[in-house]
Amino acid sequence: MTLRLIQRRWQATSTMTGLLARLTEAFGIFALILASVGLYGGMSYLAVRRTTGIGIRMALGASRSGIISLMLRSASLQVLAGMLIGVPAAVFVCRMMQHLLYQGSSQDPLTFLGAIAVLCACIAVAATVPAVRAASVDPMQALRTE
Repeated sequence: MTLRLIQRRWQATSTMTGLLARLTEAFGIFALILASVGLYGGMSYLAVRRTTGIGIRMALGASRSGIISLMLRSASLQVLAGMLIGVPAAVFVCRMMQHLLYQGSSQDPLTFLGAIAVLCACIAVAATVPAVRAASVDPMQALRTE
């Protein structure tokens, strides 16, 4: 009888832990999507604001790759600022939540590097689309908009 009681309690605990893990994963994915959409919106707004300057650069002979690298440089500065704030904050929060981990370390560098790599990949996609769109603008059309 006590073995069944122990099994039920273990199953209830593992079910709750699994639910908490899935919920945390869902919030993490939501945060990644929100960051990507935010950067995409910021880069799109920046591209629209700089349409005249981009048109002048293209009329003077700037290449598409030069315009794309200009826009991606701006995005990389935003990402660098976010990483300088986010990584120390993540380390601090992981230390505070270490008691919630089961057979894991809160200071796993591979996990941090993996998270940074996934975030950088999503941000690269979110920043490249407005940059390519800004580089494909017609210089005469861009000069007429203002």
